[in-house]
Amino acid sequence: MHTEDITIDNITKVEGSAGLKVSIVDGKVSDLEFIVKDYRRFYTEAVKGKPIIAVPSFLSRICGTCSVAHLFAALEAIEKSQEIKNSEQTMLLRRLAYDGLMIRDHALHLYFFVLPDVLGIDSILDIPDDPNSKGHQLLHDSFAVKKVGSELSTAIVGAIIHAPFPTVGGFLKLPDQTKFPDLVHQLEETRPKVLKLVELFGIWEETLVRNSDYLCLAGGNGYDFLAGEIVNSNGRRVPEEEFHSFLKSVVIPYSQAEGYVFSDSHEDYLVGSLARINLNRQTLNPRTQTDTAKYLAKFPSNNVFHNNLAQAVEILQCIDDAIEILQSIKVVDEKPVKKPAKAGTGVGVIEAPRGILYHLAEVNGSGMITNYDVIVPTSQNQINIENDLKKYFGENLQKDK
Repeated sequence: MHTEDITIDNITKVEGSAGLKVSIVDGKVSDLEFIVKDYRRFYTEAVKGKPIIAVPSFLSRICGTCSVAHLFAALEAIEKSQEIKNSEQTMLLRRLAYDGLMIRDHALHLYFFVLPDVLGIDSILDIPDDPNSKGHQLLHDSFAVKKVGSELSTAIVGAIIHAPFPTVGGFLKLPDQTKFPDLVHQLEETRPKVLKLVELFGIWEETLVRNSDYLCLAGGNGYDFLAGEIVNSNGRRVPEEEFHSFLKSVVIPYSQAEGYVFSDSHEDYLVGSLARINLNRQTLNPRTQTDTAKYLAKFPSNNVFHNNLAQAVEILQCIDDAIEILQSIKVVDEKPVKKPAKAGTGVGVIEAPRGILYHLAEVNGSGMITNYDVIVPTSQNQINIENDLKKYFGENLQKDK
């Protein structure tokens, strides 16, 4: 391939909408544009003037599959603005619900978006209807894995997406603990299927190595998606409330989303499962570590395709974490923590499935939102993705269009 233009208006098998334009001149990549096409929807403007109690549920509508992530980030931001400290029970229940989100969301990505590439087919619709085929077995595994994640979320927060039970300071309705033994049974039955998924991506030989910096939350309670400080590959630690000033936004004229780089080094970075396993694998549930030790030995890794292996390991982590909590927690009746409204600013930083999610809430003395900001993982990863694509195309120009 000497001189060629490649345009993909709509990239399939991604959560969201994106396109790609590549120009190849004299056997080299001369230009590449990764185009995020999700238009601005002005959620952060729409919440201005709204009471804080209504904002988290509204902002959970930002994303369908990651609804609970936006809900919990908004709750954390508003609770910090009001100096509300949640009970240990509230935080354990949120952790359980988040395990359900991660199980379901990672399963969607790995089984429905990536599995066809592993099998060398175009989509899951091309998997043969043969019960003895590898693809058929894995596809049916996917239904069980997604179901257990959905069942867990529904039991704890009332729904898979746009959950009605969580509120500022706690829960409007507490889960029915009599359902917990059955959930534990379902999770245990699902473990072997997830171990099969870990093995699948552990032996997949697809490779794209690029030396990225990695960024994630660390220092919470074990392998924690909801608490901690932001750390990078060099060990730099950034408190949640300083995260915004740590970044420099970059206007990308051909994309609907702005990108981000480190404010001091102007280098791109990667957030998500690969970053989390690279930096936090030693805090994984002991059972998860034991059963995936063979594949955890591949980390830390600069192979971008190992993000899929990292997601598979995280599904098992969430299953094991949920089993432990469900077997030990004793749900007691308690009301949400309430305080008189006060002026304040709060920042909520959590790990969405695709990486660090940032919410900032500024509140006046009447308990109304005066300013709000959201930084999503896709924006943070956008420049890194584009640089990965440049390297990928540069290494594969010998292939046909």
